[in-house]
Amino acid sequence: MVSDRHELVGARGKRTSPLTFYRQVVAELRKVVWPTRPQVVNYFFVVLTFVLIMMAVISGLDYGFGQLMFWIFG
Repeated sequence: MVSDRHELVGARGKRTSPLTFYRQVVAELRKVVWPTRPQVVNYFFVVLTFVLIMMAVISGLDYGFGQLMFWIFG
């Protein structure tokens, strides 16, 4: 029995030329809705805040488990 992947490869056997591929990439990029500068700044601060919070949580857990191990094993 032939898998679905082999059927698709057989149906699309031709490869596109690099020029056609480049044109398709440019056409797709023109469809993208790019974020505005204020949106990028907002996303930056959201990600920065999240990363700082996660660093604090992981650092706290690391310190706590380290102290626990010193307490248990001396």
